[in-house]
Amino acid sequence: MSEKLATAPRGKVSLFGVLRSESIRFFSLNSTRILILLAIVLYAAIAAIGTWGIGSLRASMGGMEQMPGMEDLAAPGFASELIGSGLVFSQLILGVLGVLLFSGEFTTGSAVSTFLASPQRLRVLAAKTILITVVTAGVQIVSSLLAFAISKPIADNYQMDLDFGSDAFQRVLWYGALAVAMAALIGLALGMMLRNSAGGITSLAALFFVLPIILSILTSITDWAQHIAKFTPDQLGMALATPSSVVTDLESWQQLLGVAGWIVLPLALGAVLLAKRDIK
Repeated sequence: MSEKLATAPRGKVSLFGVLRSESIRFFSLNSTRILILLAIVLYAAIAAIGTWGIGSLRASMGGMEQMPGMEDLAAPGFASELIGSGLVFSQLILGVLGVLLFSGEFTTGSAVSTFLASPQRLRVLAAKTILITVVTAGVQIVSSLLAFAISKPIADNYQMDLDFGSDAFQRVLWYGALAVAMAALIGLALGMMLRNSAGGITSLAALFFVLPIILSILTSITDWAQHIAKFTPDQLGMALATPSSVVTDLESWQQLLGVAGWIVLPLALGAVLLAKRDIK
């Protein structure tokens, strides 16, 4: 009997197994379901209200393309970019999901059991990275599709050009998902580095809301601030998804390189700290 026990095969921890475990735990939390639902509803509501508001303005004023400063409201892709007007809120809400995915482990003390079950810490990080990327990008795509479905009849009622196959909407759809996934991965890195939910969420909000306001104020005073502002994560994501609304002199490859930097560098720093620090 002892020989059989000694030679019995031991279970092997795999990336797929860790990913499955993380998914079950992630979707079992009420906070996950609430934040996902909030992100979808808020994004669709902002798009619908924005389309209705601009449509009503166009109907009441008429001939807006001939009015100084109003030309953009009559541009063919403007209605499509209205779909992405709630993108910054999706970045914050789903970015919070990224923070909680890692910080929650340390807040509740479950990190000890997680890393006992899977001692290879980078494998756990890889599983969490895959999970939060797929979930947040998927949620944002669903949000954009729902926003389009709701806003399309409103746009048609006001003779606004809202076409699913247009380049403008496709940018909102796919680059919007990229912008949200970037925010979620930054949140994941913050949660991993700070190991505190409140600190991670505050840092995320400061990065996406407070920093742009500060740079906007500085831009009116000095020239160097505008060169920094265009490389902030919110500007990079919004400029890719809604280029007519958020104008930048960066080319698409430069913007994508900036997005990659905001994803890779925080995760790399978090991975180093995760490997070196004790799990408590």
